[in-house]
Amino acid sequence: MTATAADSTQTAIAARAEHASKVYGAGEAEVRALDDITVEFQTGRFSAIMGPSGSGKSTLLHCLAGLDRLTGGRIFLGDLQISGMSEKQLTLVRRDRIGFVFQAYNLIPTLTAYENIVLPMSLAGRKPDQAYVDGVIDTVGLRNRLKHRPSELSGGQQQRVAVARALASRPAIVFADEPTGNLDSKSGAEVLTFMAQAVRDLGQTIVMVTHDPAAAGYSDRVVFLADGKIVDEMLEPEAGAILDRMKKLGA
Repeated sequence: MTATAADSTQTAIAARAEHASKVYGAGEAEVRALDDITVEFQTGRFSAIMGPSGSGKSTLLHCLAGLDRLTGGRIFLGDLQISGMSEKQLTLVRRDRIGFVFQAYNLIPTLTAYENIVLPMSLAGRKPDQAYVDGVIDTVGLRNRLKHRPSELSGGQQQRVAVARALASRPAIVFADEPTGNLDSKSGAEVLTFMAQAVRDLGQTIVMVTHDPAAAGYSDRVVFLADGKIVDEMLEPEAGAILDRMKKLGA
């Protein structure tokens, strides 16, 4: 990548929330999951969202990804405003511009690893860019597992298939919600290494919610939430510093 390309990548915004609020219930039962949040996530970066239980981190991720709707404010993916879109429009945006990685792998048990990886493109009627898909497969280290079905793979391998599936269609952004929550520390470290490598080597943009300081340590930036508000952020974070910050938040 040239210096000019790198500079433009660093300044481009992949996703942003403007005065985002999300309220559940009313009156004394009202819960303000997001409270007037404004935040940006840059293109070509690995960002993490952290906070105590109930801080609003998963709500923010789901609203950014068009999986949940704001009570007030706006969400943009690039220059596209998705808040206010119809469900049909959101479905197309999620299909064409977003990759997802969840705590549950959500693989189709009757399909091979390769078939699971290209499934979103198959469902959309699009032909995979084979050279790019091959690069993703090599990045996540699945070359010798492509013909295996999920039941023949370890948990870490299944999550790597899920990560590859999220990356294979070259989405504008990947949202990951506790992607290593079901994995042991070794498998989790493998998956996070591959995610960071996808950002570094493939130019991918990833926004991840995690409760684990070690997981957040793989990111380029951590945004901290508490009580539905952004209270801090950390660039080039290290696990120890993240843990100290989380302790101050009461997590």
